[in-house]
Amino acid sequence: MLSAYQQAMRDRLLAAPVVPAPKPWRPVFEYEYGVPVGGLLGIGFASHPDSGHDLVMVVSGDGHGLFDAVTGEKIARDRDPDEHTPDASPDLSCPGLGPIAGSRVRIAGLFGGGFHTVTADSWILKVVTPAWPNERVLLSRNGGLPHSGPHGEGWWHIFHANYSEFRAAGFSPSGQTIAVATSSDLSLWTRRTV
Repeated sequence: MLSAYQQAMRDRLLAAPVVPAPKPWRPVFEYEYGVPVGGLLGIGFASHPDSGHDLVMVVSGDGHGLFDAVTGEKIARDRDPDEHTPDASPDLSCPGLGPIAGSRVRIAGLFGGGFHTVTADSWILKVVTPAWPNERVLLSRNGGLPHSGPHGEGWWHIFHANYSEFRAAGFSPSGQTIAVATSSDLSLWTRRTV
C-alpha cells in the first residue's frame, strides 16, 4: 500500500510526458529513440585520444560498435570480437576497438555495472519506474527532482523505455554526454558542439 505522498509522487511521474532535454543538451541522433542496435547488451564510455570527444562502445549479440558521442558517427565495428560479452571479465569490461584498441572499456547493462548519475555542475539523472516494467529517465538541475518544482522547469522526463527492455543510463565521466540504452536502441545527448 502506498502512502498518500508516494501515490501523489507516482501520479506526478506517470503524468509527465517525454520532453526534449533542456539547453545546453541536444540529441546526437536524429531519430526519436536514438539509433537502432538489435540485441543490445550494454554500453560503455571512453574518450577519443585525438579529438577528446566522448565515445560510446556498444556491446550486442551482433558484436561491438563504437560511436562518437558528439557527431553520432559509427567509427568502428567488430562483428566477431574475441570477448563477446563483458561478463567474461571480473570488471565487466571488453577490449576497445578502433581508436581505443589496446584499452578496455567497462560496460554497464544486462550483466550489471553503472555510470555517473551526477555531473560536477549539478546535472542529475534518475531512472524511475512508477509503472513497472517501463523505466523513465529524468534529468534535473540543482536538485530539481520531481518532488520539487514543475515538470519542464527544474526536471525533465527525457526518455521512456516502454517498447524495449531497459539496459543502462548515465553520464559519461566528462559529464558532457548522457547515454540511455535499451535492448534495441542507443540514445545520446551531448552538450558539446561539433
